[in-house]
Amino acid sequence: MGKNYDQLDIDERYEIYRLHQANTSLQAIGRLMGRSPSTVSRELRRNALPRGEYNPGSADRIALSRCRRLSRIERLNPLRTQVGDGLAMGWSPEQITSRLRLKGSEHSVSVETIYRFIYHPRVRSEKLYRFLPRAKASRGRRYFKRRREPIEGRRSISERPQSVALREEFGHWEGDLMQFRTQRGNLLTVCERKSRFILTFPLQTKTADETGEAVIKLLRNLPRAARKSITYDNGGEFARHADMEAALNMPVYFCDPHSPWQRGSIENANGILRRDLPRKTNITNYTVRDISEITWAINSTSRKCLGFKTPAEAFLQSLQCCT
Repeated sequence: MGKNYDQLDIDERYEIYRLHQANTSLQAIGRLMGRSPSTVSRELRRNALPRGEYNPGSADRIALSRCRRLSRIERLNPLRTQVGDGLAMGWSPEQITSRLRLKGSEHSVSVETIYRFIYHPRVRSEKLYRFLPRAKASRGRRYFKRRREPIEGRRSISERPQSVALREEFGHWEGDLMQFRTQRGNLLTVCERKSRFILTFPLQTKTADETGEAVIKLLRNLPRAARKSITYDNGGEFARHADMEAALNMPVYFCDPHSPWQRGSIENANGILRRDLPRKTNITNYTVRDISEITWAINSTSRKCLGFKTPAEAFLQSLQCCT
């Protein structure tokens, strides 16, 4: 069986040249070299001289020049595998980038590079866009976002105890606001870091007042031991952090700008929710019960990171231990 397609080296190109000059068929060349016939055909077609002649030295230089124009993902097979696996699991490019950084991978890649890779003509036939939340076959026009005003009185994540990052202690949450393309309605999501248990609350707007009140409603009935802190990004919808701290008696922390990997739990939770609620969803068509059923299904699914317990089981167990 032939090798998976990767770059031919100069010795292989000379062997293709020798066999091709001897009128050996493409199938036979592939079989003799342990390559597929399509690889041999592609090599003779793509790296030939303008007049159609194939010269192994020139072919190697042409291929090297093309390789330099390839994206980082196309050049590095391990990185391509990691990106492809992440997309297949329903992760967004932002989540893939964050996970690579969090795991200390030797290969890093930006969110924009992943999007360009997915929509590049050389890769389009693989239809990787199907794994994106919006599953669009073509990429829309991108606009610069208006710069966010800093949140007054914010407490930096650098002040948060290290035990929170290590998931050693129960009761520390992350929060976010899921938005939708229709711009009608939003979904507040919060996730307990240790158990991965999530709570959701549909919102009509993304104002700081409505968001702050919703967070308080979601968490205020939990025991004190189950609400020790919550961490957000720098969205203006979380500007009423002082009210949340006062009502819930717990500190509110904010991530560094452009650092989604600092909220890996909620990013992952949102990625799972996007499978049922993609960006094209009109969330106003969903009842509170609909949202609750989707949320409960996620909380009732076993997770490898929890020793195959469900988030609901892990949350309840931690709750019983601290009350």
